[in-house]
Amino acid sequence: MTEALRELSSQIEARQGDAVLATEIVDHSGHVELTVTVIPSAIAKFLAFLREDAACQFQTLVDITAVDHPGREKRFDLVYHLLSMRQNQRIRVKAGVREKEIVPSITGVYQSADWYEREVFDMFGILFSGHPDLRRILTDYGFRGHPLRKDFPTTGYTEVRYDEAVKRVVYEPVSLVQDYRSFDFMSPWEGADYILPGDEKAPDEAKK
Repeated sequence: MTEALRELSSQIEARQGDAVLATEIVDHSGHVELTVTVIPSAIAKFLAFLREDAACQFQTLVDITAVDHPGREKRFDLVYHLLSMRQNQRIRVKAGVREKEIVPSITGVYQSADWYEREVFDMFGILFSGHPDLRRILTDYGFRGHPLRKDFPTTGYTEVRYDEAVKRVVYEPVSLVQDYRSFDFMSPWEGADYILPGDEKAPDEAKK
């Protein structure tokens, strides 16, 4: 498998050298993977090549996701996973994307990319040009922020709930139901100082 991926990597670099920035073959305990890093603007053209080329035939788009690196100039790694059932091979395609950089949609190459790109937009805020319906897919329409960014607060920015009185979804400022608690995990655990229901019937010695 490793030799086949080396050959595939060489063919891709030879035929798509203008789009490819780097290739890497990694062995994860016997599971060998090829990762190709490409220029964001060349994503659609490059994936069309992987789909149609006779030596590749990566006709199945498995997933699109992203990774957030807030400290980098190119903040996001946009990641595509493809499968070639004809060649029995998988490939990962990756592109470094700046915040607010617009990436070409690949819905014209893989129809299944429609919802994948919507999810990446919803969770990370990455924009795709040419997408037929780029709107949120997992969060509510009025949701603020993108939950899988590492600077997104754990509490979120607003609370969303259905208000029976007004018969609609309402948005409210975040209101924590309890104070912030700092846990010292190095100290021994101490039991609760309250009495559970039914414990009042136990002898005093059993409560200690």
